[in-house]
Amino acid sequence: MTSIILVAALAIGLSACGAKNNSDSGAGDGKVTLKFATDASYAPMENMDKDKIVGFDVDFLDAVMKEAGYDYKLDNTGWDPLFADLSSSNHKYDGAISSISIDEDRKKSFDFSIPYFESVNMILTKEDKPVKDAMELKDKKVAVQGGTTADKLMKGIMGDNNSNLKRFDSNTLALMELENNGVDAVVADFAVVQAYVQQNPDKKFNAIYDRTNFASEYYGILFPKGTDEAVKSKIDAAVEKVRASDAYKQMYKKWIGVEPDTSNLVTMK
Repeated sequence: MTSIILVAALAIGLSACGAKNNSDSGAGDGKVTLKFATDASYAPMENMDKDKIVGFDVDFLDAVMKEAGYDYKLDNTGWDPLFADLSSSNHKYDGAISSISIDEDRKKSFDFSIPYFESVNMILTKEDKPVKDAMELKDKKVAVQGGTTADKLMKGIMGDNNSNLKRFDSNTLALMELENNGVDAVVADFAVVQAYVQQNPDKKFNAIYDRTNFASEYYGILFPKGTDEAVKSKIDAAVEKVRASDAYKQMYKKWIGVEPDTSNLVTMK
């Protein structure tokens, strides 16, 4: 009887860990500490403020971890390393949050939480060089952050090997290229584009939606493939509760600058 109880207790203890040999025992409060990665170059979702990571995703993760009962650590790793660190057999992190769109290709290699944010890509141009839709970008020079859904969308429109499609390591560099007249347009998530326009009121930009060619996409917390289902279920329940809360609306207004429309989001599992 004692051995059965011991085995059961061990199984419960192991189920509390999200990644293999990765989570530590917490900050002395008995909680498991989960380790998360981000690419802190995607304001207002995540960026560096001196030596601190700030942004919507940072506030959201904090609320979710508190709701789920986990301690956590968040590291700025960069975009490509983030995926590499979660895909290797000895992955460094239990998860990642970095405006990561849920798509079928990524789901082949990773697990996702339920969606927590609805986004759509926008087109940003100089005011004196407006476009009506994404199809007008086909023969223009366009900057995107490499490896993002904006990159994937524009490859579909312009062609994968089109030399006019300029890929950068961050949206910040892509936006600088537009400022310096190196490209005709930048395509990026609406939160990034809106924040940039708001922060540069003296610069004349034209930002448009093209919902015909750019459908809504949804961000999720990324996990290594095969993450413990008990951990994922606990985090999913916390995501569902936080995204329906007044706190979610407050952090959205704080970072995005507008009231959120969560009518689509709150019904998604």
